[in-house]
Amino acid sequence: MDTLQPALHNPRPSFLRAHRGEFNGLLFVALFAAAVTQIAALPAVSRLGLSSLIIGIVGGVVYGNVVREGMPDSWAVGVQFAARRLLRVAVAFYGLRISFQEIASVGVQGLAVSATIVIVTLVVGTWLGMRVLKLDRDEALLTAAGSAICGAAAVLAFESTLQSKPHKSAMAVGTVVLFGTLSMFLYPALYRTGLLHLDTIGTGLFFGGTIHEVAQVVGAASAVSPEATHIATIVKMTRVLMLVPVLLVLTLWLARRGASGTQSDAANAAGAAKAPARKITVPWFALGFVALVAVNSLNLLPVPAVHMLNLIDTFVLTMAMTALGIETRFSQIRQAGPRALIFGLGLYTWLLIGGYGVTVLAQHIFR
Repeated sequence: MDTLQPALHNPRPSFLRAHRGEFNGLLFVALFAAAVTQIAALPAVSRLGLSSLIIGIVGGVVYGNVVREGMPDSWAVGVQFAARRLLRVAVAFYGLRISFQEIASVGVQGLAVSATIVIVTLVVGTWLGMRVLKLDRDEALLTAAGSAICGAAAVLAFESTLQSKPHKSAMAVGTVVLFGTLSMFLYPALYRTGLLHLDTIGTGLFFGGTIHEVAQVVGAASAVSPEATHIATIVKMTRVLMLVPVLLVLTLWLARRGASGTQSDAANAAGAAKAPARKITVPWFALGFVALVAVNSLNLLPVPAVHMLNLIDTFVLTMAMTALGIETRFSQIRQAGPRALIFGLGLYTWLLIGGYGVTVLAQHIFR
């Protein structure tokens, strides 16, 4: 009987037992995200245009700074998994919300407005953030990406590529929340007072080309007309589609710069002549994003399946935002001081004034 004992009782722990803390951390984030989703569905909250992603990071920040000590340390790996790897999958599946047919329907005007806003906001905005306001590279890039492309989803995608600290993502998302929410009230007010000399198409181009989040675009444009809402949503999704080429360019840029500043400093301190160059890698989730846009464009999946996958994707994105919030500390955010807020305000001023000028110019050129 003794010889059978090792076979009956394997001394090696099972996979589930060995990774119990990680699974518990992931389950905790999932339950947190489920509660956040229910809160976001409340009529009083949804009318404010606050998506589950935004509520998730706010709730996560509150939890991470007030009661984080109550969470076992072994759960941290699961939280980090949600904030890093799980979000890549969610960003890829975001492609099911877009089709190439919708992009083509807005014509050259929509593409011109979207491309100009994305390129100028990212390039000029990042340069000003780093050179004028002395923000570090990641803070400037994350905030510019959230303003230029698609709000929190873009911040998540850039955060994954840059491998930046969670508190920097939280600061970037904070500007998206603040100024995107302001847009939902300011843009319709400007339209009603007659300050926007734009027709229905121009209004849709302006709203979709300059407001941060998809939900915020829909909320603002719905106060104008259904036609403006349709155009604004498509233009907004055109900006979302530009996430892929922008990520590819970012990867090439990072590769040309070589290793990060920290690695370079360490190499110099050790007497190394030159830091090794960063290997060029194409973000797999960006390729997955394009592939799923193609799947949606070709109608390869039934409509109910696409709807269900989009719901699941929103929930997974909410998990990622919640996990980022949990990993964020107020002390880290305070280090940026008022510069991050000033930078967000500067980007918003450009989107509001410069974006209006770009819209008028595009309508004049591409009649």
